[in-house]
Amino acid sequence: MKLFIHRKDLRTDDLVAFDYLRNQDAESLHVLIYDPFLLRQGREEEHSGVNFLQHAAELGKRYRESGRKLHVAYGKPAEVIEHILDRMQSRIDEVVVHRDMTPYAIERDRGIRKVTEARGVTFTQLTDHLLMDLKGFADYTGKSEPYKVFAAFHRRWVEFMNEHPNPASTTTVADVQVSDQQIEWPETFQVPPQLLSYDVSDLEEPHQLLDGFLSDRMADYGDHRDEYEAYESSRLSSYVAVGAVSIRKMYDAAKGTEHSDEWIRQLCFRDFYLYRAVYESHYFTYEKAYDLSALSEVHFERWCKAETGIPIIDAAMTELNETGHMPNRLRILTAMFLTKNLRCPFTLGEAYFRRKLRDYDNIQNRGNWLWCASLGENAAPYFRVNNPVTQSEKYDPQGDYIRKWLPDLKDLHSKEIHQPRQDAIVDLKTSRQSAIEVYKQILASRQH
Repeated sequence: MKLFIHRKDLRTDDLVAFDYLRNQDAESLHVLIYDPFLLRQGREEEHSGVNFLQHAAELGKRYRESGRKLHVAYGKPAEVIEHILDRMQSRIDEVVVHRDMTPYAIERDRGIRKVTEARGVTFTQLTDHLLMDLKGFADYTGKSEPYKVFAAFHRRWVEFMNEHPNPASTTTVADVQVSDQQIEWPETFQVPPQLLSYDVSDLEEPHQLLDGFLSDRMADYGDHRDEYEAYESSRLSSYVAVGAVSIRKMYDAAKGTEHSDEWIRQLCFRDFYLYRAVYESHYFTYEKAYDLSALSEVHFERWCKAETGIPIIDAAMTELNETGHMPNRLRILTAMFLTKNLRCPFTLGEAYFRRKLRDYDNIQNRGNWLWCASLGENAAPYFRVNNPVTQSEKYDPQGDYIRKWLPDLKDLHSKEIHQPRQDAIVDLKTSRQSAIEVYKQILASRQH
């Protein structure tokens, strides 16, 4: 018998592991582990935690609808797996998971491997959440060093995906021999009831969201995606973050749709950050490679509370705090404002988004923050400091987004509504110049 552990793959269709298990022609026990480390410090009440918990509940529902058994447990993954293997008394010969590339995931899987090796059980890690095959791409490009800049990576990625497609599978959980074996859980491994009671009624069927986006809004994506109030995005990012929708199905559907190149480019960006997380040694430690002592957290709390006095920044942070959503253009704007104009360490904003973003993904979030802070191999130049006023005027001329999220300003004229308030915590012009000088020094401080 096989033991399959669900992680960032909260769906019942097109999983690499399902194809693997089906080909093994063996029974498998399926378990979802609620990891207390990932839900620590009240995260189950924050938008990112709620997204995971809602999709976890939805996964259980989909298993039941397919007539299949999904076990749930609460605890350190290695300890939960150790309990299962010991209870099953040598009936399980292989533990199957989808790999992740974060430092915590690597350490977690090291612990699982110790448990399995001590019992003579095979530990198999499959890759599910990348569109491209990493090794295949490395062999295809023939490069001795990984790509550091997105533009060059993108060109080769498009060629590689055209020549070596990674089509979605038709296998679902109904095609897998899922065991109905019961597991007796000690009280310490039982999931707290409050983590199982999340309402899933506001979740939508992701494939319907995808179909609606491709048919109604894909044609306008390239020209209008930055118009954050007027243009509606696919709304799929929170599903992608927890693996509730197949990235391969998204790619395949987009490839069959006209005017999809720019949207597919965003899927490529996702692969690029995952690729960097694997090959870029400092990806998770850049804050240690630079001298960031000139930065300060003085204004951080005002940024978090949407009290900067810059309307578009405060409107965007209000939407984030209240809903867990923020348009991509405004993520860049708020992040660059925090790191450059307010001269705060990017790690503070990265940690705040970790809790507040409904579609939080560690690797994608870090890649975006590094870019905005001009740190790392693929980043904005240190002298790029976007002006939030001109960005607001450009992408939402009438100020409708500000009016929605800052109703106190709704009666202002469209020429006035974008302008800094009298109590703004920084002057945009002087803070920009200061940021350029400071970040020039920061980049010069890098230790290789």
